[in-house]
Amino acid sequence: MTMTQNLHDLGQSLWLDNITREMLDNGTLRRYVNELSITGLTSNPTIFDEAIAGTSLYERSIQQKARSGLSRETLFIELALEDLRRAADLFRPVFDRTGGIDGWVSMEVSPLLADDTQATVEAARSIHRLAGRPNLYVKIPGTPAGVPAIEATIFAGVPVNVTLLFSREQYLAAAGAYMRAIERRIAAGLDPRVSSVASLFVSRWDKAVANRVPKDLRNRLGIAVAMRTYRAHCELLAGKRWRELAAAGAVKQRLLWASTGSKDPQASPNMYVEALAAPDTIDTMPEKTLLAFSTQGQIKSVMPADGGDAETVLERFAGAGIDVDALASTLQIEGAGSFVKSWTELMQSIADKSATVTAS
Repeated sequence: MTMTQNLHDLGQSLWLDNITREMLDNGTLRRYVNELSITGLTSNPTIFDEAIAGTSLYERSIQQKARSGLSRETLFIELALEDLRRAADLFRPVFDRTGGIDGWVSMEVSPLLADDTQATVEAARSIHRLAGRPNLYVKIPGTPAGVPAIEATIFAGVPVNVTLLFSREQYLAAAGAYMRAIERRIAAGLDPRVSSVASLFVSRWDKAVANRVPKDLRNRLGIAVAMRTYRAHCELLAGKRWRELAAAGAVKQRLLWASTGSKDPQASPNMYVEALAAPDTIDTMPEKTLLAFSTQGQIKSVMPADGGDAETVLERFAGAGIDVDALASTLQIEGAGSFVKSWTELMQSIADKSATVTAS
């Protein structure tokens, strides 16, 4: 039995934080499903930019779409959905077997729409409609500007993966948007079963403070924030408001651990995966992390629902001069900026490849 199977048996879903046409064509993704317990995947602009710019596998599709008049964003959406439909079909048995709890793929709306609620909702609805697959999440950043779009999109019946969450408070804002949307659907006589996950980014915390804290605090901040957030998640699900929604037929918004690959070359590549072992959560892993954990990982303990020593550790970071709340906002802003940069580069890659093939 592999270590990934042990995590799966614990009740944690393991998703791949990557997608390329090559892994679809050569059977790598199917092998991860069959051998390493992968039951879903996530994507983002950076992943698609690297996949499209770094290979010739997309050029025939780009050529066909460019000649039919598609360009830039419209062409990219069609191109990405070709891959994501294939992945969604691969995970569909899991989706059906779990009643829609697992077996999902994700695609991000344009990060350029972050401050436009209505445009984000329209883009999310369009992507989900074009995908034609029930097990596709649309990713929307959980920024202050994104929270109204998350609520409106879920109210419209579109499954949402809330991305770019870095703290307990940001998670609770996203969870509040989800519950408000479901309450509005119930009040309107609509089906309350609209799925969502909330993605908390972990490793970027430790990269941000690596040179600012004592050695004994290195690589501990991300896990402490995750433990604090997990406690808030468990308390929310035990509360009266959620219990009433569940009784009405709503499905819980699952907590997803994102950015779980170690960014410290001196640290164990399994550091975050081992610490984030928790039932009924999701861990989305880069390929390198997945393969490392499958051969070298251990499940040393299960994340405590009460947050364990998270608050004590966070107090030590405060004593070292780290303002966690301020840093959470900074990380979210930087993360959004990074996605905008990747999106811009991705659009340029599409334009360049379109120009090349249409000129040939």
